[in-house]
Amino acid sequence: MSHIDLGVTSATALPGRPTAIEISAVHAIFKTPMAGPFESWETAVFALGCFWGAERIFWKMDGVRTTAVGYIAGFTENPAYEEVCSGRTGHTEAVLVGFDPEVIRYSELLQQFWQSHDPTQGMRQGNDRGTQYRSGIYTYGEQQAKLAASSKDRYQEELASAGFPTITTEIAAAGEFYYAEEYHQQYLHKNPQGYCGIGGTGVSCAIGLDLG
Repeated sequence: MSHIDLGVTSATALPGRPTAIEISAVHAIFKTPMAGPFESWETAVFALGCFWGAERIFWKMDGVRTTAVGYIAGFTENPAYEEVCSGRTGHTEAVLVGFDPEVIRYSELLQQFWQSHDPTQGMRQGNDRGTQYRSGIYTYGEQQAKLAASSKDRYQEELASAGFPTITTEIAAAGEFYYAEEYHQQYLHKNPQGYCGIGGTGVSCAIGLDLG
């Protein structure tokens, strides 16, 4: 992963807390566990702006068995939402996706990821600004890392052809995923008229089953 200046380091980040934020860990729609390890599902993590709308995009996909929102790729242990929003934890808002690989492939999740936001905007998505809104793919294993990198290269070509600048999405091995507070989980199911800042570029991402 190329270096990204977050304006905070492990030495200057907020300290956080030793215990995780307590949540029900049961998906409000599927009634499935939100926390792994999962026996027959695989796990993916994506960051594409405000996690309320991002989570809804993935739970609507056939083959997705659970979703959860949380914080990843920062320094603070067990951060709270307000701390992440301060820009002093280094984390980005992310969605954890538990999916059945017999029904949906990781490449299809990547396709949805790229088409559902603008991955060229750096530390923001639309009017949402801050390091917590940066784009990211956080991978589990060599195959996910390979597919993520390949999809980025291919989508960059399509975006460039449409006049968009360079993709700023970070791709890195998934570190600790800290679950967000209970009220954030499946937020737009609980609050159907709630805020959703998710929006794509309008450029199709021509990857799918052919990517693997």
